[in-house]
Amino acid sequence: MTGSSIVFGGGCFWCTEAVFEMFKGVTKTTPGYAGGTRKNPTYEQVCEGTTGHAEVLEIQYDPRIISLEKLLNVFFKMHDPTSVNQQGADVGTQYRSIILYSDAQDKKVIEEFIAKEKKNFSKPIATEVKKLEKFYVAEDYHKKYFDKNPLQPYCMFVTRPKVEKIKKEFGIA
Repeated sequence: MTGSSIVFGGGCFWCTEAVFEMFKGVTKTTPGYAGGTRKNPTYEQVCEGTTGHAEVLEIQYDPRIISLEKLLNVFFKMHDPTSVNQQGADVGTQYRSIILYSDAQDKKVIEEFIAKEKKNFSKPIATEVKKLEKFYVAEDYHKKYFDKNPLQPYCMFVTRPKVEKIKKEFGIA
């Protein structure tokens, strides 16, 4: 297999994309919505918190270069997996911690990773793990948002510190 994908929701997808696109082996990142019931949701509808969807990032990666375990490690370091329906000032079910997998082998890897990771947190891990039913691609202006809008206040005060933290943690120049 030369390509795999996983879907993570760890708060705002602008932050999640900015973090994961830094890693070698990540071949494509796509912000979107998943985990809910509304068909073809818009950003505004998801922000209302009534669709059941979370802001998520589909990550396509080459497992010969980066493993699912490493992606999970990054995911658990870039957000607070113990926080229920909130990441920082972003509050609502659309900002919940969620991992959406496509196959049984990925589910097994995810569950084993979380079981080992529990000891590193003082509170229970709240990350929802479920099979991906449908992924809806976000509106075009969300793609590479941090790259295109580095001086936007949210990017300066929320996204940039997350990116810098992960760069330091993983030794990325």
